[in-house]
Amino acid sequence: MSTYLFPPPAVAAVPVRGQSELFPVNRLFFVGRNYHAHAVEMGKPVDKTVERPFYFTKAPQTLALSGSTTPYPSETSNYHFEMELVLAVGKAGFRVKAEDAQDIIYGYACGLDMTRRDLQLVARDKGRPWDLGKDVEHSSVCSEIVPMPGVVMERGAIELAVNGETKQKSDVDKLIWNIREIIADLSLFYHLQPGDLIYTGTPEGVGAVLPGDRITGRVEGVGEIALTVGPKA
Repeated sequence: MSTYLFPPPAVAAVPVRGQSELFPVNRLFFVGRNYHAHAVEMGKPVDKTVERPFYFTKAPQTLALSGSTTPYPSETSNYHFEMELVLAVGKAGFRVKAEDAQDIIYGYACGLDMTRRDLQLVARDKGRPWDLGKDVEHSSVCSEIVPMPGVVMERGAIELAVNGETKQKSDVDKLIWNIREIIADLSLFYHLQPGDLIYTGTPEGVGAVLPGDRITGRVEGVGEIALTVGPKA
């Protein structure tokens, strides 16, 4: 039996609505600029006729659960919220056809992709990786997963508020690449596995938060999410 020099990390996991078993998280994938209005506000419009989706990843150790209080991260003065629909993968899939995408869907959750925006933009403009801006401790916030095996979500209001003031308001039907297209494209590059979470992109209205701020969000038909921004790390 193997032994370790120090205790290995605990398995990252998310609660599942109506079940005592947890959903063990394997990998965290994020779709970049997947709502037109958000792409425009970031200064990088998307032309779907000539472009493909692009992705970034975060370590499972960045996972934080809805209802948490997480510290305002170090080395940033522009910490942003991004409200997202999260897709939970329940079966393995590689080179999945769009028309078969429902076969690997386990369910959905609400998510926040918290971002050191200042560091991300510096990296982007210099052609460097986004890791310091995106792969931030406690930055992948996820609500409970709602089991919806085989369901391909095509619409549903998505919105976020900070201290009760609405900041983001859109609909999942405005995704540039929809759920089927995301699964089909991403599975060309990765053997998708049970436990993978795919954050499908954020609508327009992203903005900065400060220590003490309370973030709340919802996706119609899925649920709600909440996060309190704690003191600076």
